[in-house]
Amino acid sequence: MNLLIAEDSHGDRMILATLLRRLGHQVYEASDGLEAVAMFVKLEPDIVLMDALMPTMSGMDAARRIKALAGTRFVPVIFITSLASEREQARCLEAGGDDFLLKPYSRVILEAKISAYSRMLNLHRSVMQQRDQIRTQNEQMLSEQRLARRVFDNVAHTGCLDASNIRYHASPLSIFNGDVLFAAERPGGGTLIFMGDFTGHGLPAAIGAMPVAEVFYGMAAKGFGAADLLTEINQKLRNILPVGMFCCGALFEADGKQGSIRVWNGGLPDGWLVRANGERVAIPSMHLPLGVQPPERFDVTMELFPAATGDYVVLMTDGFPESCDAQGERFGEDSVRQVLEGLDAGDHPFDALMARLQAFTGHPDPADDMTLCCLEVGIGGGVTDVAESTPESALSGSGSWHCVYEVRDRALADFNPLPLLLHICMEVPGLRRKSGDVYTILSELYSNALEHGVLKLSSEWKKTAEGFSLYYEERMRRLSDTQGHYVRFTLDHEPRVEAGRLRIRCEDSGQGFERQENTMGARAASVHEYAGRGMGILKRLAKEVSICGSGNCIEIVYDWEFPAQGATSQ
Repeated sequence: MNLLIAEDSHGDRMILATLLRRLGHQVYEASDGLEAVAMFVKLEPDIVLMDALMPTMSGMDAARRIKALAGTRFVPVIFITSLASEREQARCLEAGGDDFLLKPYSRVILEAKISAYSRMLNLHRSVMQQRDQIRTQNEQMLSEQRLARRVFDNVAHTGCLDASNIRYHASPLSIFNGDVLFAAERPGGGTLIFMGDFTGHGLPAAIGAMPVAEVFYGMAAKGFGAADLLTEINQKLRNILPVGMFCCGALFEADGKQGSIRVWNGGLPDGWLVRANGERVAIPSMHLPLGVQPPERFDVTMELFPAATGDYVVLMTDGFPESCDAQGERFGEDSVRQVLEGLDAGDHPFDALMARLQAFTGHPDPADDMTLCCLEVGIGGGVTDVAESTPESALSGSGSWHCVYEVRDRALADFNPLPLLLHICMEVPGLRRKSGDVYTILSELYSNALEHGVLKLSSEWKKTAEGFSLYYEERMRRLSDTQGHYVRFTLDHEPRVEAGRLRIRCEDSGQGFERQENTMGARAASVHEYAGRGMGILKRLAKEVSICGSGNCIEIVYDWEFPAQGATSQ
């Protein structure tokens, strides 16, 4: 090693230097403290042997300067001294000394001390190398996470999370703590919200979140329902995730037109339906997490609740009830229940829960591994048009076409044809801007044909909360016997000057709703009722609505126009 000796006595310095050189070390010599500091800066020795009492600058002052100059580098300073008092030795240690070497020198003790500090230096260098390696790896990991976040944000945008009826809290980097939250409006109206909590943290959680986001937003935009989304997400995660990794998740679908909420909870804490009338309904986990079961065993059964304006749906990941105070006590699901049961008229569940959690933890900002979402249900009468941004160059020349599509027998219970039919219509560039209208028309026609034509259900049942539950129970029962029945769509499109006309004909194998009172009345029902709005929506959207034959066939004429030149799509 490189050793620096600072000793004002020429004889003592020569003896010590000779002993160290015979042990195989490179030795440098300084005659006072000031010279020792200058040589330390120039030579960067491994160990400094320092006389405590020297002229110009004492050994204690020199030791303080050397330790300051060394910074995080470990440089042992061994004091050479004949001072025997404990007080003087303590002063040397306080000045930055690490050990003592008493005069006269003992060759055995000197060799042992140098060997011991050599081992300590090697250990310190190894630790510093590992520290530098960890720092480099951490910087690389953070860079990769920032890159992954940018890519993820391009796939998993906020959707409709910024809507006025949605309140939520999520960490800015929630994807890396395993929590995800997505929201989307379906083309024909209604809101889909997915909340997930992946096992693990960091990039492994992001790997699972990416395909879930792509499936959720892609399928929601095409009109797929919650059951289809859950089936696809479960199969996707099971295919890509290793054993032991899965996603606890919940998906709820709020349908304003039907006045209903469907919820699937697989592994998250209890969700809550907070009704405007003061009722509180828990929505417990009834399923295994996503990515665990094979497709043939996966259960997509969703709990169905009637909903009214002013109701709230509350979902949270386990980070919320598991948040701790300064003493390590958990907030707990009982506290969540107490907050919701103690709400007064006009209180928002989101504000009440966040305020109680902040008071409990004593921190204004909740923990990063916690997500909370609250949707306020609104039963609106209007239909939101979901416009798709289309380049102006594509808005030209759409040809004539004719399509017949029929769903029959068991497929009526197992298959949803609406996304496929919407996709066919969206091949006309101008219709892409009217995807909300088109999906709503197709949805109303199909639900009417299936539920009232084929299954012979009456909308009158849905006018009360009790009848609402009975309606959907009877719907599931009758779907088990659809043999010999069908629903047939006939679509015709023809171009017109700066516009086009889409003609949709929907026919079913039923007896015709004219023989069933109030099955699909032409009146527009009150927003507080559970049914009866279908025909009103169709008449508001379409140019013509015609009832054919015995009432088991409805024909819609929908006209659209290209946007005016220079108009911008919002």
